[in-house]
Amino acid sequence: MASLSGLTQQISNRNSVVELPMTHRPRLHNSIKKSCRVGFRVMASENNASTSELDLSVTVNGLKMPNPFVIGSGPPGTNLAVMRKAFDEGWGAVIAKTVSLDAAKVINVTPRYAKLRAGANGSTRGEIIGWENIELISDRPLEIMLSEFKQLKKEYPDRILIASIMEEYDKAAWHELIDRVEQTGVDAIEINFSCPHGMPERKMGAAVGQDCALLEEVCGWINEKATVSVWAKMTPNITDITQPARVALRTGCEGVSAINTIMSVMGINLDTLRPEPCVEGYSTPGGYSSKAVHPIALAKVMSIAQMMRSEFGDKDCSLSGIGGVEAGGDAAEFILLGADTVQVCTGVMMHGYGIVKKLCSELKDFMKKHNFSSIDDFKGLSLEYFTTHTDLVKRQQEAIRQRKAIRKGLASDKDWTGDGFVQETESMVSN
Repeated sequence: MASLSGLTQQISNRNSVVELPMTHRPRLHNSIKKSCRVGFRVMASENNASTSELDLSVTVNGLKMPNPFVIGSGPPGTNLAVMRKAFDEGWGAVIAKTVSLDAAKVINVTPRYAKLRAGANGSTRGEIIGWENIELISDRPLEIMLSEFKQLKKEYPDRILIASIMEEYDKAAWHELIDRVEQTGVDAIEINFSCPHGMPERKMGAAVGQDCALLEEVCGWINEKATVSVWAKMTPNITDITQPARVALRTGCEGVSAINTIMSVMGINLDTLRPEPCVEGYSTPGGYSSKAVHPIALAKVMSIAQMMRSEFGDKDCSLSGIGGVEAGGDAAEFILLGADTVQVCTGVMMHGYGIVKKLCSELKDFMKKHNFSSIDDFKGLSLEYFTTHTDLVKRQQEAIRQRKAIRKGLASDKDWTGDGFVQETESMVSN
């Protein structure tokens, strides 16, 4: 692919085309930025280190974290007390619940959650595999949230606090919000371009993330004002997630987070015939999370990582993976697909803040098994194994040709014995 320098990228958006010049402004921490390494393989150490010697620390856009596990924006970052708890338990960073200038416009309802359980008809005893929420952004006054950000940074000066912000389609409002948030000493800002429900009529959340032209304009406002790193949180409720991700990076954002929740209707109560969660007999589509979204999140992150490696490989870009993380292996998958950090929100709501210890331990077990000594050793390692279906056909045909050459397996179905049809079929060499 040609160099990005001096070029523009055309991205289709409905019936228009957006011309995107590459723009990156200097940040306060530019002197310590590193080259973006999304998707590049670093060979593991030859030494078989003990689990205690493995290094989980990551440096993302100049921000040093003790591990890649980040509290995702939502209820687990709703106030000072819970954010303290997150740092005390050992989370690598905390992204606070999304704030806006006027919290009076935000009115939440209850119940606001619905759960999908494994088992027949969503048995109440089954394991939770899906979680829907119709919760809006923070309804606490901005002044209170800002004072808590400031207090948290005072108490934990060496820990990473990231503010999540969302505002209406108003340049002055975005600039005011960024200025006030940065004055608290937060280390970075995540922009909520992805909330799938609530206030789309004000061009907030996913209403921006789904419209590349609008996204480019708003990112421009944000990045001309912000002095700390900016991450753009992507919505999965779009055909090609690489398009808005590319827009965000080209207009100055240092990082991308993916994915936010998936638009969903959890289900209908077959006794009352009312949708869930049910508020005074009614409901509204909400955001779907938990284990069931993990494969979808992996696919979206893989697509973004491939795009970043191809088009932004020489930039200090970062990628934060989100979706259904409840075990160290879930996190390892995101990192293998190019993520620098892994966010957890619903998992904390279900299992508590202490889950980070389990996540770190299991991730170290994975690293020890494969003789990796650091996160960089395996970041993006699995990206090279994705290809096109056409290429898969060619690869399999070649593999069949080679197997024929050494006469492995049964020659044809005339050789079936009747003992183990599946195994015998899989062992056959196609003509």
